[in-house]
Amino acid sequence: MSAARWLGLVIVLVAASLLAVAVGTVSIPIPALWNALRRVGDTMPIMVVWTLRIPRVALAILVGAGLGMSGAALQGTMRNPLAEPYLLGVSGGAAVGAVLGLALGLGVALLPLAAFAGAVIAVVIAFFVAHAAGARGDPRVLLMAGVVVGAFANAAIMVVMANAEPNTIRNALWWMMGSVGDATWGQIANLAGYVLLGGGALIVVGRQIDVLALGEDAAAGLGLDVDAAIRRVFLIASLLAAATVSAAGLVGFVGLVVPHLVRAAGVRKHRELLVGSAITGATLVVLADLLGRVLRPPGEMPLGAVTALIGVPFFLVKLRRLV
Repeated sequence: MSAARWLGLVIVLVAASLLAVAVGTVSIPIPALWNALRRVGDTMPIMVVWTLRIPRVALAILVGAGLGMSGAALQGTMRNPLAEPYLLGVSGGAAVGAVLGLALGLGVALLPLAAFAGAVIAVVIAFFVAHAAGARGDPRVLLMAGVVVGAFANAAIMVVMANAEPNTIRNALWWMMGSVGDATWGQIANLAGYVLLGGGALIVVGRQIDVLALGEDAAAGLGLDVDAAIRRVFLIASLLAAATVSAAGLVGFVGLVVPHLVRAAGVRKHRELLVGSAITGATLVVLADLLGRVLRPPGEMPLGAVTALIGVPFFLVKLRRLV
């Protein structure tokens, strides 16, 4: 992809972020926004911008980047255009791990690790189900296995929350639908560490994903340890997805839609695809969260609901092409 297109992606992300900071229940004019960003002038816009809007946008950027990169890695490794953390049950398993971690009183720093453990277990179960059906390589069977695992994960969460306090249940349901509304700087810093670590690791193994995308036989013929490479990519992608789930709940379909948009711009090599998916995913989640805030004021639509409204039609079109 040309330098102009890369610059365009960054400009769109910056513009979307500024729009999300300025627009909301209390809209802030451009001159007041500029002053608030510099922390001069009226205290009310400064408080809205720095206490509410900027943390929310920053968390949305990290969530979108993590999910976009995770989806791009999974699609390339599996050679499956429908692969993404939510549909494969990875996010559902991560949610179970996170809920159990909360129940056990784990801190913010350790919560993504609990979610990661749940995500890994979900991946193993999905592959076991697909393998038992004798169609591990069939993307439709693996997709169905992921849907079953995700449904089981939701049931497990309901069991864990069955005896919780009403306020806890309400907060858990909102978290399961996805939200960046309660973003804190500590949460942002924690997720940033996981996204930088996991995203950087995926970029490092990007050439291996290029080889895996050729097919397992071709990859083995080129000297790649296929099983080890697949495990490596799945573990890193699961860590990224789990970290986003622990921070913002279940936000689906971002990892499905974003890599296809980047490929439509002519990107094929996975190192570039991963970076492009990070930027595009960040933009998508920022705009989705903005829509959730402005469509039904003064209330909000859950972030996961907005991304589902975008992603489900896209998923149906892609699924139709596989049938």
